[in-house]
Amino acid sequence: MAITPKTTAAQAKAACDAQLKAARDAGGSKPVACVSWATEPAAADPRAAISAWPTPKWCDDHGANNTWYVNRFQACGVFKADVTVHDVRTGRVTGRMHYLAVGYSYSKRDIKAWAYQVELLQVSASGDGVGSSANGKGTCAGKCKVTESKFPSQAMSNNKEAVGQFFFDTTIKASPKGQKGEGQGTAHWRFTNPKWAAPTNDITLGHPPVRCDNALPGTSKIGCVMPYIPEMVYAKRGEYPELAKHIEYAQNTKYLPGKHGTTKYLTRLTDKTKIRQNRDKACPSSRHRPAGKQCDEYPFASTWQGASTGGGHFNWRMINATQNEEGGKALGRFYLYNRVLEKDRFLVWIKP
Repeated sequence: MAITPKTTAAQAKAACDAQLKAARDAGGSKPVACVSWATEPAAADPRAAISAWPTPKWCDDHGANNTWYVNRFQACGVFKADVTVHDVRTGRVTGRMHYLAVGYSYSKRDIKAWAYQVELLQVSASGDGVGSSANGKGTCAGKCKVTESKFPSQAMSNNKEAVGQFFFDTTIKASPKGQKGEGQGTAHWRFTNPKWAAPTNDITLGHPPVRCDNALPGTSKIGCVMPYIPEMVYAKRGEYPELAKHIEYAQNTKYLPGKHGTTKYLTRLTDKTKIRQNRDKACPSSRHRPAGKQCDEYPFASTWQGASTGGGHFNWRMINATQNEEGGKALGRFYLYNRVLEKDRFLVWIKP
């Protein structure tokens, strides 16, 4: 997921120019510092791997590339930024600090709250950029409210990080059932230094939107997920080999939707009457079941791509009855764990 920082390069430059003008107009002599997102990597950027608090191991696999990486309950990314200090009279650069912002947001499937942490790592500093401190706050937009915001002033150096931690609650209610809404937390921070005329302009970084709901069949608990399309996994050498082989055949030979690595998604169907109609069309009771076998349909009856709701494009096969029943239960657990709601998209990955 590509990042669009809340503070753009143009906004940061405009804020910096305004600060320089204000300092000149006031007749000050102290330098003015400005902060902005960086586009060019620094040789020391791999320092992102050294973290003051735990982030997922995959967080910095791609380096500091200004991109969020997201799964169903976590989002993490490493972003490059710079502080540039200017002589108030001439505009000459008198100092710099290059740093990384490591953002990490996480939610849970059965809790109405989520968290967002931002860690600022100094990579290099020179001149009037040395000896700076950072402080900030968290805000939330959409169906959410801030319940805790901690980002006190913290000195930065090559071995000292500044950390902000924020907690948010969804504002959707436990009833009536069927509610859902998105919230997006944003971290705001700025830098100070006794050498400077004033603090830097603010810079902001929002995490990917978090969707919370009380609309999940099978539970009354509110839960929150990230904008990631989940995948149901079956294996041909796993617990349900006949089921897995049928799905693989249907995806590869009949070109039916839901295959891993494609954008031909399945979408969940929760209407029980429509699910039964899908099942009856794919596997009518008149179809003979050999002993120990059951009729399995793909796409699943619990999707809008099913035999009836999907326009008649489907495949059926007689498979081991236990595998069919238990594989169906596993799909139900997948829906529940990942909070797959009505018309939510998902894929099915058939592993060897």
